[in-house]
Amino acid sequence: MLSTVEVQGVSVVYPAREQAVTALDNVSLNIQPGEFISLIGPSGCGKTTLLRVIADLEQITSGVVRVNGLSARDARLARAYGYVFQAPALFPWRTVLGNCCLPLEIHGLDKAKARAVAMAHLDHVGLKGFEGKYPWQLSGGMQQRVSIARALGFEPKLLMMDEPFGALDEITRDRLNEQLLRLWERERRTVIFVTHSIPEAVFLSSRIVVMSPRPGRIVDVIESGLPADRTLVIRDTPEFAEISHRVRMSLQDGHGAHGDH
Repeated sequence: MLSTVEVQGVSVVYPAREQAVTALDNVSLNIQPGEFISLIGPSGCGKTTLLRVIADLEQITSGVVRVNGLSARDARLARAYGYVFQAPALFPWRTVLGNCCLPLEIHGLDKAKARAVAMAHLDHVGLKGFEGKYPWQLSGGMQQRVSIARALGFEPKLLMMDEPFGALDEITRDRLNEQLLRLWERERRTVIFVTHSIPEAVFLSSRIVVMSPRPGRIVDVIESGLPADRTLVIRDTPEFAEISHRVRMSLQDGHGAHGDH
C-alpha cells in the first residue's frame, strides 16, 4: 500500500550568524492512508516545523518528503491536502459561506458548485444555518469549525491541523474533539494533528508520535488500541490512563535525553 506521507531522514537547519539552529534532526515517519496521527512534544520541539515540511510550507535541509507518492511541492500544487492553522484566519468581510467558497472559486469551481460543496462541509461540522453569519458573530470554536469546513472543501485525502483547538476553553475543545473524531470515522481521511495536550492526543489518535525538545527528533511512536467509535467517557478508563501514562513517560524521557531545557 502506498503511504500517504513518507518522511525519510529529514533535517531542518536554520543558518544563523552565531550558531545554526537545528529544528528537526534526522526525522523519519511513515503515515498510512486513514490514520489519525498526533504529533506531541514540548514547545519549540519542531512539531509545527514537521507539519509545515509535509505541507511544503517549510524547506528541508536534507532528507526526502513524499505525499501521496508526490514530492511535497507537487502535492501542494495538486491541492492534495487541507491545512487548518492555529487561528481560524477567516476574512471578516465575508460570510461563513463566502469564506468556505473562496478557495474553491479561486481554483475555478463555478459559484453554484462551490456553494453546494461548502454547504455540505458546513453541515458536516455542525454549522448548517450559520452560513449567512460573519466570523465576528461566531464564537472561537465555531470560527475554527468554519476553517475545518473550508479545508475539507477540496475533498483532500490528507488533513493537516496545527493545534486548531489550542486557544479554546476546555468544554468547547472537548466537543470539537468529539466532532472531529466522528468526521474522521465517517470519511477516513488521513489526519496529522499537532497538539500540546496528552488527553487530546490520546483521545483522537490511532498513533501518537512523541517528539523531543530541540533539535526535534521522534523519541516514541505509540499505538492507541482504543476503539474507533470512542466517546469522551473513555477518558475515565484504565486503558486511556495507561496510554496517557506512556505518552507522559516518553515526553519525560525525551527531555532527559536532552538535559534540562
